[in-house]
Amino acid sequence: MTDFAVTAVVTVQRIAVPAAVDAPDARIFLEMVRIANAVCLEDAGHDYLNEDADEVLGFWQDQTDWTQLGFAALRGDAVLGAVKLMVSNQADTSTVEFDLMVDPPHRSQGVEELLLAEVEREARERGLATIQTWTLHRPQTEGPRLEPPTGWGSIPADDPQTRFQLASGFTLEQVERNSVFDLTGDFGTVERMLAEAVATAGEDYRSIQWTSPTPPEYLDGFAYAISRMSTDAPAGGLVIDEQHWDAARVQRRDARLKAQGLTVSVAVVLHVPTGRIAAYNELAIAEDRSGATQQFGTLVVKEHRGHRLGTIVKCANLLRWRDLVPESPRVSTFNAEENRHMLDINEAIGFVPASYAGAWKKVLEL
Repeated sequence: MTDFAVTAVVTVQRIAVPAAVDAPDARIFLEMVRIANAVCLEDAGHDYLNEDADEVLGFWQDQTDWTQLGFAALRGDAVLGAVKLMVSNQADTSTVEFDLMVDPPHRSQGVEELLLAEVEREARERGLATIQTWTLHRPQTEGPRLEPPTGWGSIPADDPQTRFQLASGFTLEQVERNSVFDLTGDFGTVERMLAEAVATAGEDYRSIQWTSPTPPEYLDGFAYAISRMSTDAPAGGLVIDEQHWDAARVQRRDARLKAQGLTVSVAVVLHVPTGRIAAYNELAIAEDRSGATQQFGTLVVKEHRGHRLGTIVKCANLLRWRDLVPESPRVSTFNAEENRHMLDINEAIGFVPASYAGAWKKVLEL
């Protein structure tokens, strides 16, 4: 693997993982974070997906379960764009996930092609044929639309991101909806829905909440529930490698979330007869609590669906979050468009569309 490639006056350089955001070698890493936020604002039309530099760095500094690396495109000292790659460290992994970001003023000048070439080189060197990425799109965009094979959702066909992905050999496999909930409004609907769902679920299910880290008595059960996210959630035509979780991995994740400066509230539903966690929902926010809250995983384990457990974990966590982080104005979440059941719950609670994401896949010749 080479650390540098040169084309004309643009260089592509491996991004160093600094010891801290104020370390001497942190400049390019910080530029990557800045560009990522600028791209989200440009493409989605809002800043609800902003990430703090400490939040990103805390994730990168833990390479136990995921290998994370990046490359930056520079002209002189100016960083024009960057690409982040994430590869599971499991022996049976088959994919590379990446996020290619070019500073909006420097788009469509060849930087995208340089950075994508680094992704494909890394994937081939690792023997991984499938590379996958996501693009963001504003809602209510006029013009022709592109639909995935799922038949659910669409994205603008004439967006520069769409044209680049198609020209680069990618296929659109899924569309996700980014929805937001107003945390400053009335919670009457949330309270009513929670009460009705708890009554429907009955005495076999019990609602529990905690703030990360995970209590020791729930480590194994939470590990099992998280592992089902890679097998039970709708994936369209994407390749999703099954993730193997145990109590130790949950503890590593909790430590990483703390290093990222994140406050994380977890709501679960326990299946009383078996003692297993049947559903969970996570809400998280960085140290700046005035920003948007991010909803992480939400899942109802397949064999426990049909008991309104998704409504319970979502509503219970929103009510808890209102008291835990009153400064945050909204919650942002993503759901596959074909995940109609979860979208029905979101819409009933009061979530509204904010942007959309296209999920793309390319299979390389190794």
